Amino acid sequence: MRHLSAEMLAAGPEPVDPITSAGSAQLGIATLVGIAVIVLLITKFRVHAFLSLTIGSLVLGAVAAAPLDKVIESFTAGLGDTVAGVGVLIALGAILGKLLADSGGADQIVDTILARTGQKAMPWAMALIAGIVGLPLFFEVGIVLLIPVVLLVAKRGNFSLMRIGIPALAGLSVMHGLVPPHPGPLAAIGALDANLGITLALGVLVGIPTLIISGPLFGRLAGRWVDVTPPEGLIPTRPSEELERRPGFGATLTTVLLPVVLMLAKALADIVVDDPASPVQRVMDVVGSPMIALLAAVVVGMFTLGRAAGFGKERLTQTVEKSLVPIAGILLIVGAGGGFKQTLIDVGVGEMILDFSRDWNISALLLGWLIAVGIRLATGSATVATISAAGLVAPLAADMSQAHVALLVLAVGAGSLFFSHVNDAGFWLVKEYFGMSVGQTIKTWSVMETLISVVSLIFLLLLSLVL
Repeated sequence: MRHLSAEMLAAGPEPVDPITSAGSAQLGIATLVGIAVIVLLITKFRVHAFLSLTIGSLVLGAVAAAPLDKVIESFTAGLGDTVAGVGVLIALGAILGKLLADSGGADQIVDTILARTGQKAMPWAMALIAGIVGLPLFFEVGIVLLIPVVLLVAKRGNFSLMRIGIPALAGLSVMHGLVPPHPGPLAAIGALDANLGITLALGVLVGIPTLIISGPLFGRLAGRWVDVTPPEGLIPTRPSEELERRPGFGATLTTVLLPVVLMLAKALADIVVDDPASPVQRVMDVVGSPMIALLAAVVVGMFTLGRAAGFGKERLTQTVEKSLVPIAGILLIVGAGGGFKQTLIDVGVGEMILDFSRDWNISALLLGWLIAVGIRLATGSATVATISAAGLVAPLAADMSQAHVALLVLAVGAGSLFFSHVNDAGFWLVKEYFGMSVGQTIKTWSVMETLISVVSLIFLLLLSLVL
């Protein structure tokens, strides 16, 4: 899971006693064994990812000498929290995507993009669209909103899926790690008492070249390395019957962007109003929450998409029912990824990384990045990595200029994106949506995340020399 609730972010991570008394060496071995079991079960023995993640979590706990009942509690709690946080968003996104496909709205968007954008410019256009859409969005929400467009553009334009998909994923990920109002950067800004405006400006300054390198440019390589056909059930198809009419481009785009606008409005209210007792902020906290924003888009889409295409009540009901069938497996896999992540955290792997880092004698920016990298690799959570690393390097920010404090925030955010792998729910989300194997996902998605992390760090270090 990449995100925590606003209340948890405001409070920061609370120290929790680990469920085992194992030492650092044993925890390190347990982490490696758990991850190795998951990868081997999936790649060599072809065990379903849900079962592999479940077994890997139990093995991790056993090697770490944690009580089995506590391991089961950690895994089920992580699974439940992940499904509760992401499951509804995936379901609502699937419904909206099916409405887009069946009504002809997705066709309208894709046909317009293909007509107005040349072949060479298409990956750049997808990176720009993802960056704009991803500014206020949770990563998972951005994926479910963009997936229908990405798959259709790749299919109709005869593009490699990676040529189109990587720029879109990079746009979402860069926004998530480097640009407030995303929860991770906001939490780090609070922990380090950084200036929001300066951090936002520097985040955009670093984010643009990082997105260019890790998106359209890397997408060319990724398209050569991996050539996949996405799962048939997730590819939006043209309506089975000829529709008398289909939604207009303006109405379709407005429906897709509605949750983006609502969430952005909430983020602006948080910055401008900044008063929990204010009626305006209380209203925006509700309508701008991801679930309500997506639900609103679905309800509006029933009229602007479904009704506009001539759908009756029965047809709308069928569309909703059919949209939920292909995502059942995705929900279980993503949930199990969250369960494995929570098991790692509860056995004390995150604290182990923090303890190791306290004696490192290097520059503050590199230290913040390395700590975030370690926690990210161990726990799979970008947000946990951001909050923990920011809290650890906070004392170093006391004597820094505002610009350098902002750079420290961004260094922590960059480190939190490093090498997403099997303990990150986002890894499984991308794998399943794009129909890739574990190896293919590592060669594309994981490498892209690492590229974003390293490239943005380089730009941050260069900026620190001139600011």
